Amino acid sequence: MALLTGDSMGEAHDTTEGKEVADPRNIIPWLLTRTHDERFIDNVFVALCDRLRLAGVPVARATLHFRINHPQWMGARILWRTGFAEAEIDTVDYGVENSPEFLMSPIRDLHDGVAEVHQILTVDDPARPYPIFAELRQEGLTDYLAMPLQHTLGKRHAVTFASDAPGGFAPEHLTLLRALVPVLALVSEVRIKNALARTLLRTYVGPHAGEKILAGATRRGSGVTLSAVVMIFDVRNFTEISDLWPRDDVIGMLNQCFDALSEPIERHGGEILKFMGDGLLAVFPLEGEDVCQHAFDALAEVQVAMDRLNQSREAANQPALRYGIGVHCGDVMYGNIGSSSRLDFTVIGPTVNIASRLETLTKTVHRPVLMSEAFIRAGQLETQVEHVGSFPLRGLSQSVDVFAPR
Repeated sequence: MALLTGDSMGEAHDTTEGKEVADPRNIIPWLLTRTHDERFIDNVFVALCDRLRLAGVPVARATLHFRINHPQWMGARILWRTGFAEAEIDTVDYGVENSPEFLMSPIRDLHDGVAEVHQILTVDDPARPYPIFAELRQEGLTDYLAMPLQHTLGKRHAVTFASDAPGGFAPEHLTLLRALVPVLALVSEVRIKNALARTLLRTYVGPHAGEKILAGATRRGSGVTLSAVVMIFDVRNFTEISDLWPRDDVIGMLNQCFDALSEPIERHGGEILKFMGDGLLAVFPLEGEDVCQHAFDALAEVQVAMDRLNQSREAANQPALRYGIGVHCGDVMYGNIGSSSRLDFTVIGPTVNIASRLETLTKTVHRPVLMSEAFIRAGQLETQVEHVGSFPLRGLSQSVDVFAPR
């Protein structure tokens, strides 16, 4: 959840402002005007709860519940307790909305349109048999308040506050908490949408390209020259597969295949720039030590992962997947290409073309992975490969020595 949350807070987490902090009337102005420098909502929330406590509002536990557009999680919960320097972050899986924990919770009522859930925890209410109330009572908490955070276009999230004071929240405390929620909704929506922008860009174009786009690399033609290992992968006979198989089976097959590829590529420092139908384009920027070796190790693990995938497919009476991978290294142009209104952040240049030609050559020499001499020499990988031959590649005046893993 690094895109949604951060480390300890700077300006907004400073609770040493004496009388200003101790005055509850200053909390809403602070939240509205003094948290601009803090990027992460969990840090703002910790600072808010600290200030409430110092101002005499007996908050001992508080939570934020967000629904987020993430490929792996439906949402997240941010939890603060008295004495916490940082919040606890828990991600929420898809499907939780059908779980007993959610169906029997105040948060479900808020998502269904209830304006507020307020319960004195020292009093049993048969109309609200929420398990969370018994858990909070066992923790010594006495009062509970949950309210929706209304974001634009009907997006509905939630915030809760629980007290440990013997009498719970006083009327003036409840008035303050209710008044600050609309401001917290504004402050949180900015952070959540910033996080969603980063999440979506990371999901669709990769982390490095995403950060460059957010930093302003949005003009057509803007880019840099980058030295990198380029890896191009392609599934064999995909046209035949897509013609003969049901649509959902084709999509499932591609997702299985790309799952097998993505983990080793990303773990060894590579970045998948794009999925191209039945293939992908990945780069390993030559910015550190042993990058070529890391790319070579990723290749080896990709082959192992594909072998395992094919074993599981054959066990399920599904055909094995054949593939080709071409690898080359050199300078590429890394930047924005496209029309005036539709851009693609990618890499182009002779290095990419040679990697693509090597991938195509795998069909002829019947080796699933082919690598250029430039890549082998750059990584000093001679002892880990064997020479396949010297081949002419389209667009090149001279033949290229080609290698494959031993």
